[in-house]
Amino acid sequence: MPEAIIDDSASSVDTPRPRRVLYVVSLFPSWTETFIVREIRTLIDSGIDVRILSLKAPAGGLVHAEAAALMDRVLQPRPWPAGLWNTARALFAHPRQVVRDAATIVAETWRMPVVLLKSLLSMARALEHLPWLRGFDPDFIHAHWSTCPSTAAWVLSHALDRPFGFTCHAHDIFVNRHMLPRKISESALAVTISQHNVDWLGSNVSPLAPEKMKVVHCGVDLEQIPWRPGGRDEPRILGVGRLSPEKGFATLIDALALLRDDGVAFHCDLVGEGPFRDELQARVDRHRLGARVSMGGALPQEAVRAALDRASVFVLPCEIAADGSRDGIPVALMEAMAAGCPVVSCPVSGVPELISDGVHGLLAAERDAAGLAHALKRLLEDEGLRQRVASAARERIELEFDARKEALRLHGLMTEALGHAA
Repeated sequence: MPEAIIDDSASSVDTPRPRRVLYVVSLFPSWTETFIVREIRTLIDSGIDVRILSLKAPAGGLVHAEAAALMDRVLQPRPWPAGLWNTARALFAHPRQVVRDAATIVAETWRMPVVLLKSLLSMARALEHLPWLRGFDPDFIHAHWSTCPSTAAWVLSHALDRPFGFTCHAHDIFVNRHMLPRKISESALAVTISQHNVDWLGSNVSPLAPEKMKVVHCGVDLEQIPWRPGGRDEPRILGVGRLSPEKGFATLIDALALLRDDGVAFHCDLVGEGPFRDELQARVDRHRLGARVSMGGALPQEAVRAALDRASVFVLPCEIAADGSRDGIPVALMEAMAAGCPVVSCPVSGVPELISDGVHGLLAAERDAAGLAHALKRLLEDEGLRQRVASAARERIELEFDARKEALRLHGLMTEALGHAA
């Protein structure tokens, strides 16, 4: 791929670009983290040699084709005898640094025993690959999620004497903060996916966040999502996401009952799996919505996109869960907007940075079943409104949430970080 496609807007002419990048993630492949795959794919297509360190072994099940194509680049946990031996070798080679890092982890996480154990295990699983990583010699180490993956990246940056960065998203900001002030301070590049997150981190976690954190959106691959605003006349509602409280599907089911009682024709498909499935199914049964609501489980990406092409409205009524968990800016919303499907959501976290109410979609207050039902009814019954918001939504995605543009922006920020670290 020609070198000219790499975005150098964030770098100086004299700063060498990172040509070898190590990504650290909790699990690869992951069914719910397709945005990471797209980001990595763009960097590879730009001529960058990317390798992926997965802290967990594959769990089996469905694998997206895009992720399957990257499996030859993935470092998985080694069998325990070999892994233990390599970790011991790292300790003997760098006793002071390894002990210092382990002591820091203990000092900052001892009040959370589960986090402490997971962090030390992540450290070991990073160090067990040290011999191979020395040969690969990454220019930059980047982690997705500021929990265990960024702890592993932080450890490897010391062992390899290379700068590290991380991208934080949602639960790793609002619920599970592992050494986050230290990581913001010591990283060469600290990234998050919305300005809302920057402001929240500055007020609640680290005064360095407003000046140090960079916003790089999780985006969508527009080449793989054709613009199809037509053929959406059937009153079909689609919701896609993990079946967990912060997605707001319980409120959606209550809203669907109100729509039915109001005489509105519709069928709703809920796509996804998660710990909330039984409770949601019970709610469907309690409202006697079995003929109107289908819960088909997780589907391959191709099937989800086919469902998007049929739907007349896409809904994801995000809310803040009891434990503080919430979405960042859901990629599922971006995909629907890119495909030409009008969207309904709630003004939680970074969603208003994606959707201006009445312009790119409709927003209803979180946990407001009546307001959500009203927004759904407006779109179902007003073809002109559907067309207007769908057109504006696609334009918003093209301008600010194109995965390729955002990945190249991240590469530019890595380049800039290398210059500062030199």
